[in-house]
Amino acid sequence: MSLPSLPPLSWRLAVHDELPSTQDLILAAAAAGEPEGLAVLARRQSAGRGTQGRPWHSPTGNLFLSVLLRPQAPARSLPFWSLLSVVALADALAPFLPDPSRLSVKWPNDLLLGGAKCAGILTQGQPDMAGGIAWVIPGIGVNLAEAPALPDRPTASLAQEGITPPEPVVFAWALLESLAHWRNRLLTEGFPPLREAWMARGPRLDTPLSLRQPQGELSGLYRGLTEEGRLLLCNNSGLVAVASGEVAG
Repeated sequence: MSLPSLPPLSWRLAVHDELPSTQDLILAAAAAGEPEGLAVLARRQSAGRGTQGRPWHSPTGNLFLSVLLRPQAPARSLPFWSLLSVVALADALAPFLPDPSRLSVKWPNDLLLGGAKCAGILTQGQPDMAGGIAWVIPGIGVNLAEAPALPDRPTASLAQEGITPPEPVVFAWALLESLAHWRNRLLTEGFPPLREAWMARGPRLDTPLSLRQPQGELSGLYRGLTEEGRLLLCNNSGLVAVASGEVAG
């Protein structure tokens, strides 16, 4: 049985010397009805942000990119797009490393290099009135040239590893190609291939994890991802499927 095919995604990359936030520009474009495929790159950001509203330090030489997707998919698949973004990012970054196995992912969408954070992704999505997806916007920051310090975890960059980092626009095009590839796979093949790719770069099964949530900390042994993209932990309560939170460390 042949899988359905999709028309190619045509990217439109806009490059700015400086913006407050690439995410804000794409959000405004989505609200104004901009078609899928817009990508905005800033060489510097004055008000970049990560998850939970944390400031994202944005020095020149790193990647700051947000993209607009309008997938024809049910709203219940929105969690998949965070996982997709980090898998696509890992695939795009791997060819620039002498040892791609040093890349790993932390649920749901941090990318680690040698166990230290080298990239983060803020994915925002909006359901439509028909139960589908109106838009998905991944905002992606990658430490290519510099690894800004964080108070609660180690950070890494390609330059810190002794690797000559790619120019941000050059890397952006590699990342956009990878995002288009995984977008098409998710829409034509469903979640299983993406789940497998994420788990291949994720923690080893039975790794102890602690998850920070508004109601407190949840700990357990990692048991993979559910078919809905939730994190599976095993603890004294049995198997727990977690939809949101932040893995500590």
